[in-house]
Amino acid sequence: MSSHKFPLVRYASADGVRIAYEVRGADAPDLVRLPGGMSSVIATYLDPIAEAHSDRLATFSRLITFDRRGTGLSDPLLAGAVPPLEQRVADLLAVMDAVDSRRAALYGSSDGGQVALLFAAMHPDRVDALILSSAWARFFRADDYPFGTDLDVAKNDAAQMGAQWGNIDEPWGFDAIAPSRRREPGFRELLARVEQVSASPAAAVAIMLNRGDVRDVLPLVQAPTLVMYPAEAPSDTTGHAQFLAEHLSNARLATLPGSDIYLGDNSFERTALIEEFLTGARPVLVNDRVLATVMFTDIVASTERVAKIGDRRWSEQLDRHDALVRAHLDAFHGREISTAGDSFFAVFDGPARAIRCAQTIINDAEAHGIEIRAGVHTGECEIRGDDYAGIAVHIGARVAALADAGAVFTTNTVKDLVAGSGITFTDRGPHILKGVPEAMHLYQAT
Repeated sequence: MSSHKFPLVRYASADGVRIAYEVRGADAPDLVRLPGGMSSVIATYLDPIAEAHSDRLATFSRLITFDRRGTGLSDPLLAGAVPPLEQRVADLLAVMDAVDSRRAALYGSSDGGQVALLFAAMHPDRVDALILSSAWARFFRADDYPFGTDLDVAKNDAAQMGAQWGNIDEPWGFDAIAPSRRREPGFRELLARVEQVSASPAAAVAIMLNRGDVRDVLPLVQAPTLVMYPAEAPSDTTGHAQFLAEHLSNARLATLPGSDIYLGDNSFERTALIEEFLTGARPVLVNDRVLATVMFTDIVASTERVAKIGDRRWSEQLDRHDALVRAHLDAFHGREISTAGDSFFAVFDGPARAIRCAQTIINDAEAHGIEIRAGVHTGECEIRGDDYAGIAVHIGARVAALADAGAVFTTNTVKDLVAGSGITFTDRGPHILKGVPEAMHLYQAT
């Protein structure tokens, strides 16, 4: 253990889940370090190089670190799965609110970079800058993304990770993640202890296999961004970094010496780059564009239903329907934007809540003899006072209009963003949406 005996840990509440965090330093700007796959509040104190890195960051910022739910000192996952990216965004927001941080620079490594990017798109008014170190928009290789690991290969590697994670004799990644430290006395045991306090073997495997994909949100990220990667790292690490730099409008690409992904010989240069970048960065202008999830619902065959039951009974059913929808919007933290006749338009911070809200509305309405369909899409919206506008809103409405009775239809963007949430999808094929130039693939959430 290093000179610090233990962190001064406090807890933030995110929808009843307790998120452990620590604050070092007191000077502006705020810098929030997002947990990656192998990091925790305690792990920083175990490794003298990691502690020195954090101590240096705290000399020119108020450094805020926290443990993702299900790992470290935070509460376990309620459903036993990796939280979807939107939940991690909500946890970050809860920590920032707990320490009264209105604006901050976000520092994310590995999949922590995905959370930083999604947060910056969803809450541009809360972000001054982004620092992405060996991060990615998508981890797994795809037909339209030539970097990363093939999923089948990763599943095989995950078995090895589960067997080696935290193993004192042969910890996972000993030969690869910090080559400069392989001959460091005691590093093998140190790495094992860092893994042990960061995540359980099962949680580490689940994190590795998380299929989150934030490529679609990159055009909405306005914050100045520093993208760093080790110059001698494997080609996939380089490809991930270059893809981010090419698809972010305000990014600077920087290489670190050597091949250490975990903190090693290049830690001084890493810290120096961050200090230079933050102390010279300009504040981000608040913009009227924001990433949002839109949800549309409407009653199926409402005209036929009015003719069948009469205006008075229909009016009573419509009042009951409106009250039901508003109650569920409140429960799932959705915000009603408008209603017209038998349809609702609402926005959410993330798509998983929107999907579950729509499913609950459909199920409860069915019990009252009302059939509802819904559409969910995540994209760029223009905020006009209390109203939301833009192509994403039109897409959401078109998707809802194509949904079957009792079904929630979504776009591919939504499917990618809720990876790890437990929501499954049925492919409903490509569709031409009015006003949208290219066909969009739609899915039914189940």
